[in-house]
Amino acid sequence: MNCERCSCELREEDIVVYQNKHLCEDCCFDLMNPPKTCDPTAVSSTLNVRKELGQSGTEGLSELQKKIYSLVVERSPISREDLLATLQLSPSEFEREFSVLRHCELLKGFKKGSTVFFTKY
Repeated sequence: MNCERCSCELREEDIVVYQNKHLCEDCCFDLMNPPKTCDPTAVSSTLNVRKELGQSGTEGLSELQKKIYSLVVERSPISREDLLATLQLSPSEFEREFSVLRHCELLKGFKKGSTVFFTKY
């Protein structure tokens, strides 16, 4: 069986039923707890923790978060569509990773017309 949201293949025992949909655990989690990029409390908390850990720049980020950061810095401003296509990410996967980068005040997004772009903070 496949996840009804992302189409990944699932074993019967790994299926989560949420709102009458058969989902993988990641998709279920995303629907129940969507990432919030504009969250002042999360930004403050993240900045404080990074400061306590002595982290700056891309220190402490996952490899995927570092790839996103590097691509945005290299091609800034980059549209959401170009970023997703270049890194072959699903919108939900990108939102999850971008939230972390936004909370670290490394990247930010802006809208020009109807297109969303990303740039360095």
